[in-house]
Amino acid sequence: MTDRTHIDGTWEPRPAARWEDAFLGGNGRHGAMVYGDPADDRVIVNHHTLVRPNGSEHLRPPELAGRLDRLQSALLAGDTTAAEAFGAGRPLVWVQPFHPAFQTRIRPVPDASPVPDGSEPPPGYRRTVDFTTGEITAVCEGRHSQVFVSRADDVIVQYVTGPGLAVDLVLDHALPGAPPRLAVGRSTVLTPGGGRLSLRVGYPDSELAYTGVTVIRADGGKVSVAGEGIRIEGARSLLLLTRVQRHAGSLDLAAECAALPQDDYPALLARHRALHTPAFRRASLTLDADPDERALPGSELLQRPSSPALLERLFAAGRYHLYSASGVLPPRLTGLWTGDWDTAWSGAFTTNANLNLQIASAAAASLPEVSQAHAALVYGQLADWRDNARALFGARGLVAPSHTDGESGHTRHYQRAYPLHLWTAGADWLLEPLIEHAETSGATDPRLVGALHETALFYEDFLTRAAPDGTVAIVPSYSPENRPANASWGTVNATMDLAAARHALTASADRSPTSASSARRRALADRLPAYRVNKDGALAEWAWPGLEETYDHRHLSHLYPVWPLDAINPYDTPELATAAHRALELRGSENDSAHGHLHHALIAARLRDGARVSAALEAVLAGDFFHDSLMSAHYPSRNVYNADAAHALPAAVIESLVQSTPHRLVLLPAPLTGCPSGELRGVHTRFGAALDLRWFADGTATAVLRPARDARIDLRTGDGHTFTDASVGTPPAPLELTAGVDRVLELGPR
Repeated sequence: MTDRTHIDGTWEPRPAARWEDAFLGGNGRHGAMVYGDPADDRVIVNHHTLVRPNGSEHLRPPELAGRLDRLQSALLAGDTTAAEAFGAGRPLVWVQPFHPAFQTRIRPVPDASPVPDGSEPPPGYRRTVDFTTGEITAVCEGRHSQVFVSRADDVIVQYVTGPGLAVDLVLDHALPGAPPRLAVGRSTVLTPGGGRLSLRVGYPDSELAYTGVTVIRADGGKVSVAGEGIRIEGARSLLLLTRVQRHAGSLDLAAECAALPQDDYPALLARHRALHTPAFRRASLTLDADPDERALPGSELLQRPSSPALLERLFAAGRYHLYSASGVLPPRLTGLWTGDWDTAWSGAFTTNANLNLQIASAAAASLPEVSQAHAALVYGQLADWRDNARALFGARGLVAPSHTDGESGHTRHYQRAYPLHLWTAGADWLLEPLIEHAETSGATDPRLVGALHETALFYEDFLTRAAPDGTVAIVPSYSPENRPANASWGTVNATMDLAAARHALTASADRSPTSASSARRRALADRLPAYRVNKDGALAEWAWPGLEETYDHRHLSHLYPVWPLDAINPYDTPELATAAHRALELRGSENDSAHGHLHHALIAARLRDGARVSAALEAVLAGDFFHDSLMSAHYPSRNVYNADAAHALPAAVIESLVQSTPHRLVLLPAPLTGCPSGELRGVHTRFGAALDLRWFADGTATAVLRPARDARIDLRTGDGHTFTDASVGTPPAPLELTAGVDRVLELGPR
């Protein structure tokens, strides 16, 4: 049994000097960024709902549907710039930006025992985050600091122990990028054995505010007011409980404090672990890694991009961070964390690629909590999606926005170079992860069925124009965030739009197979044009004559039918799969965005190209994308804090080893170079079975399936070799699974 101590956690020999390197904790509501510095023990407090009012919250989609017919006629007649006038003149308005709340600071009182200034690590210093518990610790010279964000009690817990603690505590709102004219109010209350600090921050020109409350409990010592905070002298330990809330008006601080748990640290941690630990341990990856490399701090391990130990740790970190960021909402562009008010792209949910990439492993990696958080975002905004469909396209049904702050789902991104108001595939794209969750769990949410029907209803109203060959034309159409080489951004028949329309219509029809609407929707899907293969032999990004490719681009929207839809695959549509692979070969990485590399890896895995998956992962691992926290950046050289790579990496690894649909299992479809042996445990398939896979350097492998429901599936391998049923020694084709009966499959040497 491999000692997973250094796989399921990471550590550093010095405190974080930058907020980007702070270790992360979260419960899907509150987030904590922990520096672990005894000279200035800071924890940045985040909350998923903290978005700064900027006027966008009041915007509704403009009434453009009256212009739609004229635009469609112009585009079909060959006016390649006609869409630039549709929505022109409206300013680009970003959604409400995500921001941090404040930081708790614990600093030695003046004249106390000197503490190292941080230029050199204190003697015996070590900071650690344990992914299995979510506990972040920092230890040096008898001082011990522990932090976690409780899933059970929805509170950030800090516990500091040491001989004769003499410290000042304060809530500090002055984080980088904080806007002027914040209305800041504080209160300090002493209580028997401790105190209470509160911080209320009102937004400029808004009735909204957020309030943070920290309750301090000291074991021994003297407690007094010191400036804007509290001083504690001679204590053996300190327990801090912090909670933040965004609200209108005022809060009853006494009631807020009374609602905080009264337990000691061990009891608080035990309640939290009962929820966190089983979830994290559902799935794991173990590779044939050097034990000495496993023991390295994360910052040193990141200098060895080809190390299996690094891939192990990033896989575990990715699942930990993804789970920690998911609860009331799924992860934002920055997950659940930021130390700066000036977050790139408003720290929003960017829905045309990034969000789906981040949550791509949710179903397979046994994190249904992530899918449930995504469901909360989607179902909470359907009314706004209906507004978009009606106002922009004069249609019933649903049109999703390309950006949301988690509150409004209205479209408001109008820009000539990024006309994201023309994107109609978003509802289908965002519902697909919920279909995967339903297939994996075996339970379909009635809201999903309703949303799929409404998405199909949009296409019934929208697809009214025909091409010269009689097929239905999708017009206007947009392939995020690319344009043809010889036309403007708004065009006809973007491949992503074709895939979304076909999938939405058939997915709805499949869920009401005997209804009149089902027949009508299947007939409409049959009238959509086929995917187009261009002169280079590649799947074209636009299935419209005369539109030329722009290959060097970070987005791979046109390969939506490959991943995640599986509508194009090497087994059922080999010729189209070859064309899709050619499109992947020709695709450039443009500006080296992390999401582009991971998207590339996911598609390559579906097309059984392990070398290309490995190259995409190597570009990220060797490109200095990861901070010491093992959270990632959007660009190389750790430029722009962003969760895309960190959260999507586990999905790319899983897809290289195991792929499933409701009727197919593919084992070892695209094995990674440099990982000749290993074990992947706890994967969940879309036909309702858990799966453990072990593979070896000699080409042999063993898979154990634990089905929760009966299934009949097609079993494949990436290289065409055949697994045999260990119980009978023959190839299982097809594979019949019975609920509760384990099956062991074996692959002999190649």
